[in-house]
Amino acid sequence: MLKPQLHQSHLSTKIPFLLPKPFIHGSGHASFPVYSRSLSTKANKKVRAGYKHGSIKSIASVTQQSTDVKAVVTVKQTVVDFWTEIGIERGLDDFTDLFGKTLLLELVSAELDPKTGLEKPSIRGYAHKIDHEGEDIKYEADFVVPPDFGEIGAIFVENEHHKEMYLHDVVLNGFPAGPVHSYLPSETPNGLAKLRKEELETLQGNDNGERKKGERIYDYDVYNDLGNPDSDPETARPVIGGEEHPYPRRCRTGRPRTESDPLTETRSSSFYVPRDEEFSEIKMGTFSAKTLKSVLHALVPSLSTAIVDSDLGFPFFSSIDALFNEGINLPPLKKQGFWKDLLPNLFRAITDGTKDVLKFETPDTMERDRFFWFRDEEFARQTLSGLNPCTIKMVTEWPLRSKLDPEIYGPQESAITTEMVEQEIKGFMTCGEAVKAQKLFILDYHDLFLPFVSKIRELKGTTLYGSRTLFFLTHEGTLRPLAIELTRPPMDGKPQWKQVFRPAWHSTGVWLWRLAKAHVLAHELRTHCCTEPYIIAAHRQLSEMHPIYRLLHPHFRYTMEINALARQYLINAKGIIETSFFPGKYSMELSSVVYDQEWRFDYEALPKDLINRAMAVEDPSAPHGLKLMVEDYPYANDGLVLWDIIKEWVSDYVNHYYSDSSLIVSDNELQAWWTEVRTVGHADKKDEPWWPVLKTPQDLIETLTTIIWIASGHHAAVNFGQYTYAGYFPNRPTTARMNMPTEDPNDELLKLFWEKPEVILLTTFPSQIQATTVMAILDVLSNHSPDEEYLGQQIEPPWTEEPAINAAFLKFNGRLKEFEGIIDGRNADNKLKNRNGAGVVPYELLKPFSEPGVTGKGVPYSISI
Repeated sequence: MLKPQLHQSHLSTKIPFLLPKPFIHGSGHASFPVYSRSLSTKANKKVRAGYKHGSIKSIASVTQQSTDVKAVVTVKQTVVDFWTEIGIERGLDDFTDLFGKTLLLELVSAELDPKTGLEKPSIRGYAHKIDHEGEDIKYEADFVVPPDFGEIGAIFVENEHHKEMYLHDVVLNGFPAGPVHSYLPSETPNGLAKLRKEELETLQGNDNGERKKGERIYDYDVYNDLGNPDSDPETARPVIGGEEHPYPRRCRTGRPRTESDPLTETRSSSFYVPRDEEFSEIKMGTFSAKTLKSVLHALVPSLSTAIVDSDLGFPFFSSIDALFNEGINLPPLKKQGFWKDLLPNLFRAITDGTKDVLKFETPDTMERDRFFWFRDEEFARQTLSGLNPCTIKMVTEWPLRSKLDPEIYGPQESAITTEMVEQEIKGFMTCGEAVKAQKLFILDYHDLFLPFVSKIRELKGTTLYGSRTLFFLTHEGTLRPLAIELTRPPMDGKPQWKQVFRPAWHSTGVWLWRLAKAHVLAHELRTHCCTEPYIIAAHRQLSEMHPIYRLLHPHFRYTMEINALARQYLINAKGIIETSFFPGKYSMELSSVVYDQEWRFDYEALPKDLINRAMAVEDPSAPHGLKLMVEDYPYANDGLVLWDIIKEWVSDYVNHYYSDSSLIVSDNELQAWWTEVRTVGHADKKDEPWWPVLKTPQDLIETLTTIIWIASGHHAAVNFGQYTYAGYFPNRPTTARMNMPTEDPNDELLKLFWEKPEVILLTTFPSQIQATTVMAILDVLSNHSPDEEYLGQQIEPPWTEEPAINAAFLKFNGRLKEFEGIIDGRNADNKLKNRNGAGVVPYELLKPFSEPGVTGKGVPYSISI
């Protein structure tokens, strides 16, 4: 949770807070220096927090007389009914307020006692309630600060209420203006050094016991809580993370192990997340508590009731269109107004009679061109500017070959031949010339998926192929699909099967091509778990006084809560991903393979990712120092501008605090953070040689820019277009349920294909329950919360007190605003055919700012949904 800073003015010192706002747990201690956090119950140990970004200058430096100081604390009561569970009544808190002992405040000196060398005694005082207007409650405390107290380094707060409070701000009247600071470890004031150390020890915990709600302990564990084999043996899942299934680590919860599997952790109704990482009140109302959980607990079961047969597909394409025009009749849902407010995109019309109607909002792609998903040029365009623009690669070697063991998976040679390519490009150039001229590009899922084909096909209603899709770069700068190769490995006593499908001018070939595209579109995987180790390590190793902690914290907002919700409802055994996406129960195992084979931290940086995929080469004379192989590559074009803007801001920030390399090398907190990220958070890749080493400011700038890019720009590009591009699911089917009719054909199947090829395609698509469930989830996941914080939109208050940082942020904000205009200009340029045209949705996924809702634009600071 972002902590507030001390902010000076001539009349008062105010501690502004950064969202998510801090909470004070009832009846307990939550001491904090110039920032706030959850205040734990009295049964818990007193939380000591090291001073962060500001200091309050004591009047002692100005006069030899004691100073009268008045503290005004503004809190808000939360809507979370956290305390009714333990039976505490409001009357006890009213009684506490009456006697003026609600909040105990302590002022802590930044200086040691020169005589003893120990911390000076703190100055304590109770705050009494003075005002209650709406949600705001104000408390006031008076202090007398002696002349030898020195600078104010920290404020501790202890909550005597039985209820959690939402601490808005603290204003100290009586101090002159003073600077606001972040401290490198070597610069920590002597009076705060002990607090700084103790705060980190508190956050690290002792690796024992089960974590409880309201705690603030950060530690690591593997993904061993996805199944519940004690209640359902079919939900037993392997541990993800470790030598057998490498994966990033998650936050440790410490729950007991299951009886049937000592490696599996038991599941509970709520998953532990450190209190500072939980959703704010607004986010709780618009996403977490009322949206995703409600969709899963109420809407999905209602869909299952309305669609009795879980295997039932759509009989006609008009049936798919009816989801947007007529809707689905559901059993009566309670609180209709609640649903309409909660999911306005879904519940466009709800009847007041005996049935409720779920009517989906038509995605922008479908609104502009109802046949967009059918067109080959759109199929190709979306590899550059659609939902997954990070997979396409340039072909650098020919012929195409597999690297898998031929004894297990069959011949390595691709079935896409030189002759096929030259037939498709029709004499424009030879295949060799096309490779040399850098004109061939590929989506290659062959080696990644082929080892999973056999076991995934054992799952009910799911099939899979290893696939390759080849494209040719036309003179207009667009991609043209040339061929799709689908491969089945040797299995069930049958040899390897592979076939190439190409665009055709005869009905049979046309329908086979459409079916092949559906099998390619079912393939999309990415992992969002790689960021969690950065967050855990930052809390454990970087003091909240540390300037790098301060820089990174907005980019970690809500990510751990989102990941916990995913473990609880989405990636768990028999959850949404397993029941509605093609890997089924092997989804997390496949994600582990992707992480093991493809994830490298250095390639998470956009420029290096593009170079690795041969989509760009270094060119000092080109914009951003890169020459793109596809000049009109919207994700890369916009992404590189945003990357440079972020990097400039990070450079200004880092260079302000680290004037030379020695400060980087000697920063023990910084080095401990990065070491823990590599060796603990990403333990399964700890020995890889490509990890950056933090020795120079440039090393740190590149590392921080990469982390910020992944949390902001990259996530926005692959997340907030989900409903736009996959809301009409034939464009992005999440699973394929039927094999190609040419694989092991039989008379009945071929007869159906010849007479009703549309039925084969509709049967290949997800079932009705799968499709509608995913559509509802994508609507939620594509949504911007009303309290969304967008990259660089508003400056953090303490930065305004640092002239160099303030100036750097204003430049950052200004460039982001200019970037919005750049995107508008590019989308209006008719020469850029991959981002505009008749019926084409403009590419706005990296546009920095957005209004709430499903907008297809906006770059939040963090992976907050």
